Amino acid sequence: MLEQTGLIFSLVGAGLAVFLAGIGSAIGLGIASKSATAVLSEKPERYGILMLMVVLPSTQGIYGFVVGLFVMIKLNIFGGSVAAVTWYQGLQILAACLPVAIAGWISAIHQGKTGAAGIMMAAKRPELAFKAGVVFAAMIELYAILGFLISLLVLMLGIKVS
Repeated sequence: MLEQTGLIFSLVGAGLAVFLAGIGSAIGLGIASKSATAVLSEKPERYGILMLMVVLPSTQGIYGFVVGLFVMIKLNIFGGSVAAVTWYQGLQILAACLPVAIAGWISAIHQGKTGAAGIMMAAKRPELAFKAGVVFAAMIELYAILGFLISLLVLMLGIKVS
């Protein structure tokens, strides 16, 4: 069991990246979708701009998925013989997954809330939908991107696995 500790830590990190970012995306999408559904019931012509504000929180789940996939590639999970990972390397991989997991989880929820506010604004002031609604929600994306980049760079350049 002890010889598998590094692999377990690594897979826990990959799981956290995928699940926390995915949970955040699902919550953010749900929040924005509720607002969009309410607006579209009376103004279906606004579907295009509202759809953009609804789907923005989904990117965090994609970032978490990509990091989880890179962990599995680094471990050679798909190649047949899984890489030998010490407990210390496994802990490094787990830690490398945390930025995208936590930033993705929290930013997706707040992006969904911001998207919902933009959607409600677009119901009354459609000319501001892109300027304020999409731009404000996209600004939150920066922090998800930073978490994604840090996780990816540490995994690819900072941790050597044999």
